[in-house]
Amino acid sequence: MSECTHNCSSCSETCSERQETQSLLKEHNPNAHIGKVFGIVSGKGGVGKSMVTSQLAVTMRRRGYSVGILDADVTGPSIPKAFGIHEQAMGSDLGMYPVASKTGIQVMSTNLLLPNETDPVIWRGPVISGVVQQFWTDVLWNCDYLFVDMPPGTGDVSLSVFQSIPLDGIIIVASPQELVSMVVEKAVKMAEMMEVPILGLVENMSYVECPDCGKKIHIFGEGKTAEAAQRHNLPVLAEMPIDPALAALTDKGDIESFQGSWLDAAADKVEGK
Repeated sequence: MSECTHNCSSCSETCSERQETQSLLKEHNPNAHIGKVFGIVSGKGGVGKSMVTSQLAVTMRRRGYSVGILDADVTGPSIPKAFGIHEQAMGSDLGMYPVASKTGIQVMSTNLLLPNETDPVIWRGPVISGVVQQFWTDVLWNCDYLFVDMPPGTGDVSLSVFQSIPLDGIIIVASPQELVSMVVEKAVKMAEMMEVPILGLVENMSYVECPDCGKKIHIFGEGKTAEAAQRHNLPVLAEMPIDPALAALTDKGDIESFQGSWLDAAADKVEGK
């Protein structure tokens, strides 16, 4: 057999170069320190991935860890707003510096690169995917845990994250509506195809607590997320309520002041991974 020229047009399909699986994983910035990396995902939008990402980051920060959030939802970034971050990210010859929140949580998001944070991001998929990869390869992270706030669905950017960033696991976020099983199914199947471990499910908007008697009111019904989790042998890590106080803190950019402990079990799972 002739020596491989690495030009696939000149060799047969049995060539070893063709048969080898090529890894698409990217190396992070050589000057960065990153411990474990976890993605927060869902099969659809509007279920509260950014809320879960933010609260999980705050919980881990309170446990004494250095924490970062890579905001991969390029066209709908909301992480900086939740943390009250409005300044632009800076850079040097070494790379880009994430912006630190009041408690020291490191954040990188497209909103931190735009001249005006309310400007829309009107980019095509390959450009968006490239930006997300740069948030991994170019940013000078220094964290024990990095959480990736994924865009909704299973499109270009989600695929790019799964292929280029070495995720240690994902947490799937769902809501209690009837379509939850389909949403969970899509996220689970994508994770399985990408061979990424699933830590469990978080149900957001699970209930409202009565301000007078404290009774939990399940306005969308209950049990659907648990049923979906059981079908896939996954644990439900948290059932998060609709909390007006938390919503107000988020609107004020002060999510780090929230006092809920709903994600303690999810944080335990992250710590034990």
